Amino acid sequence: MSRRVLPPWPYPRLVAHRGAGKLAPENTMAAFRLGASFGYRAFEFDVKLSSDGRSFLLHDATLERTTSGQGRADALTLGELAMLDAGSWHGPAFAGEGLPTLTGVLRYMQANRFAVNIEIKPTPGREYQTGAAVAIDARHLCADMQPLPLLSSFSEVALEAARQTEPTLPRAHLFDRLPSDWLARLERLDCVALDVNHRELTPEVIAQAHDAGFRVLCYTANDPERVQLLLRWGVDSVITDAVDLLDPDTSLSR
Repeated sequence: MSRRVLPPWPYPRLVAHRGAGKLAPENTMAAFRLGASFGYRAFEFDVKLSSDGRSFLLHDATLERTTSGQGRADALTLGELAMLDAGSWHGPAFAGEGLPTLTGVLRYMQANRFAVNIEIKPTPGREYQTGAAVAIDARHLCADMQPLPLLSSFSEVALEAARQTEPTLPRAHLFDRLPSDWLARLERLDCVALDVNHRELTPEVIAQAHDAGFRVLCYTANDPERVQLLLRWGVDSVITDAVDLLDPDTSLSR
């Protein structure tokens, strides 16, 4: 394969995972504000759909781990989801923290000129609907946002829906384990980047991605020495929980 020109990469080298890593309840406004207090200017978070088709932030397919609710996350309307406590599980200081909407989060990000990596995280069975809806919402809400939101997903169905619906939004394919045909998958979905578990990366994989015209992100690297190694290898952005340990401006330990 001939070497291709790498696309521009306007995203910071360090990206805060789900807001503030593990220091605040994930995917909440409290987490984003805490991450920002450590100087982070780029955030990764998870988005799925309510029963009435509204985009909101949550990682799991079910509600029990991080909210006061029970059952499937897509079984409740946005109004019903708004009544849940998404903070008490993390500690009493966050009691009453709500599940934010994608609209609210993107308004906050735009106002503060933060970059975002939106992981499309469909509840099983709603992959295409979620990919299309999140892409439409992101494009509508971020028409003037620079850089544009980066959409990522483990679901190829969701990525294809995003591609068909809003092709101008950049996309990254997420992998926990790197399959043998990963380059072909990136090309088929017209992605701009590989987004992979940091343990799967080697200098050779990174060079192969770059030579093929793809940027490289990885998750979730929290050891400062490991983060430094990944950046020396040429990783373009590292998603991390260690917002209190890594300086986003220098990428060095605090």
